Amino acid sequence: MSWRYTYYKTSTPIKIEGGIKAKSKRGDIGDTWWSKQWVKVLESFGWSNRLQRGRRYARSGQVIDFTLSPGKVKAKVQGSVRSPYSVSIEIKAFQVKEWERITDEMSHKAIFAAKLLAGEMPQNIENAFNAAGVSLFPKSSKDIKTNCSCPDSANPCKHIAAVYYILAEEFDNDPFMLFKLRGKTQEEITISLRKKRTINIKNQDNPEDNSCSKTIEQKEKAIVSLDSFWTGEEIDLFSFNISLPEVSTTIIKRLGTPQFWDSKENFIEVMSEYYDKISMCAIKVAYGEQFELERKKKKSLENKRKPQKLAKPINDSNLQKIFNRETGKNAIWAGKETNGYLEWKKKYSIKKKGIITVSDSKPLVP
Repeated sequence: MSWRYTYYKTSTPIKIEGGIKAKSKRGDIGDTWWSKQWVKVLESFGWSNRLQRGRRYARSGQVIDFTLSPGKVKAKVQGSVRSPYSVSIEIKAFQVKEWERITDEMSHKAIFAAKLLAGEMPQNIENAFNAAGVSLFPKSSKDIKTNCSCPDSANPCKHIAAVYYILAEEFDNDPFMLFKLRGKTQEEITISLRKKRTINIKNQDNPEDNSCSKTIEQKEKAIVSLDSFWTGEEIDLFSFNISLPEVSTTIIKRLGTPQFWDSKENFIEVMSEYYDKISMCAIKVAYGEQFELERKKKKSLENKRKPQKLAKPINDSNLQKIFNRETGKNAIWAGKETNGYLEWKKKYSIKKKGIITVSDSKPLVP
């Protein structure tokens, strides 16, 4: 960053139209765990005060635009002078060999591959990077090189900090931007994962040991012929398993929101709800009575765990109102409870099988 002055007056940024505004109006910026981790890492470098100034810039839409490429982010930020400032942020992109190790680690875990292929970021994806000997997020301030054309000598200045926050929200929308910053696009990662998952599955299906031939023989014996399948013979050899997928609506998430969708509701959230209902119906049809029994058993256990609500005691004032409403008579006459009311109160307490609290704090028990 260029250095020009040792002192400068507080200035007000020039307002612009069409800038990139942070959606968050107050508090933290970032909704997902990966965007929050991005901000947390930056704050851990001792930049909290400097970042706070950039947060205001991000929320007021001072970032005009930005471009992200492997290892580098370039942006234009409108400050207090007419010409926007040029900002650059550089983070080291991983080498080809490093990405090979990373995707190897990702492919070994089915949940990683399933979520990434569905366009989701797994919660503990950092473990795959750590196992490969690298870190997805910067480890120290030395891992980030920045530059801004403004006269502020502080690093990061408010213009760089504003870009940091805008990136956090962009990572919310597209977590694969983090990977792109590290050198791989979403398409490149998914292609690599598909290839490696195919190899892993083939290796699992064809283990290099003496038991391979035995396993094949057992499978051949267990195959149900087409004729016996339709006649019901050897039906005991046929089995299936239907269960909810580890990652829901993978196809919908990969295809994204279609152009014809004009509703204000989130397409993926709406479809996910339908998919879950259909999946539950499929399991119900497949397992029939067994599914219903398991569901009722589970519901019964949940109800037992719920704390039982105790009946609220009824004080004299409310009880007198109930008596007046039901009988059309007065419960109190000349400042005393009437005999009719006393008799009714005893019957009412027996009917409700509860304790009625009276004015002297002594319970009336039937």
